[in-house]
Amino acid sequence: MGDGKDHIPTRGEIKEARRADLRAIMEKDPAATSEWAVRFTYAGYKALSAYRRAHRLYLKGHTCLARLIADRARRITGVEIHPAAVIGKGVMIDHGSGVVIGETAEVGDGCVLYQGVTLGGTGKDTGKRHPTLGNDVMVSAGAKVLGPLTVGAHSKIGAGSVVLKDVPPYSTVVGVPGRVVKQDGKRVADMDQVLLPDPILEEFRRLNARIMQLEQATGVATGTALSSEDKAAEAAAIKEFESPEGAGD
Repeated sequence: MGDGKDHIPTRGEIKEARRADLRAIMEKDPAATSEWAVRFTYAGYKALSAYRRAHRLYLKGHTCLARLIADRARRITGVEIHPAAVIGKGVMIDHGSGVVIGETAEVGDGCVLYQGVTLGGTGKDTGKRHPTLGNDVMVSAGAKVLGPLTVGAHSKIGAGSVVLKDVPPYSTVVGVPGRVVKQDGKRVADMDQVLLPDPILEEFRRLNARIMQLEQATGVATGTALSSEDKAAEAAAIKEFESPEGAGD
């Protein structure tokens, strides 16, 4: 991930990083029709470009000027990036509105962040208190990654997820709080934010299948385990529930 936290990027390295950001957008965003449009109309690209200038100034000790550049970029783009954060090359911030990247956050090369993403702290940590994203991590819309945790390379964070624990490489996280769903060690290369595994749904399916097995084993499924009185009570309850007269009670 870059040349280290304290490495002051040269102007040439900043230009190289901006070119990599531009290439990433052209490759990953189907709405990107021209480099000119990206340079002048894409809030995420503008925010990253401003961050790279501010980051260099911050490391050189011009912290006040760096914060002023970051604040102006936030007001123009809706993207808030602390100038002390460490961000790699070839990063894409799509749309950008509401994206927040905290002071000690680290973002690897090739990462993709969608609108509403927060790389924040938990409010109780000191020192390193923001997340570290490995290379080629995708964080979907509205996801929150909080605390000094690490998201392994090539992982995907599902839309609206809240991640509070470390995530292994090549994994997918969904839910609140986020739950890791292993991908059999294979890279998930697509940009789909929606078609992700749902561990809660899978658990419901497993429990439902188990209940059916138990019902069949005990005869409940066929009704053979019910007495005549129980059958009559069940039928009456169903009839009352389905009765139009009881619908308005």
